[in-house]
Amino acid sequence: MMDDRRVGVSMEDDGGVVVTIRLGGSTGPPDADATRLLRLVGRIAARQAEGGVEPSAARDGHLLRVVPHARTVYCDGREILLTRREFDLLRHLADHPRRVFTRDQLLDRVWGHPFTGTRSVDVHVRRLRVKLGADLPVIATVRGVGYRLGSAMSVEVVDDPD
Repeated sequence: MMDDRRVGVSMEDDGGVVVTIRLGGSTGPPDADATRLLRLVGRIAARQAEGGVEPSAARDGHLLRVVPHARTVYCDGREILLTRREFDLLRHLADHPRRVFTRDQLLDRVWGHPFTGTRSVDVHVRRLRVKLGADLPVIATVRGVGYRLGSAMSVEVVDDPD
């Protein structure tokens, strides 16, 4: 069976990059595919302009995709099963990619109350790291402060169900 997906990349004289993508066997109308592709390219360009996605992370191919409407997370294309609290914690960090949060802030914003011990945050971060892969820099510890989303990991929050 022949794969009818093709990607071509070329450089222009002015340094611009031209990417050609051909997708075969799509189930939706071509306009819907083109719209989704344009949204994705727009998000990637915006994140690179903000410094959110490091080129080395994109080359390494590690992508964490958070789909809030379905409460699912995919790491390198495979679905990761998370508890409600693990998902909420990861989503909160993904929504604020370069911001550092103290344990108390996370308890207040993710748990909704500060009555749980601050070490509960540490336990949930540890469990997330195990589920996502200990070798992937998804959540970074800022010693003496708290946690933030790792800057070397490419993370995409998909807000639109289409």
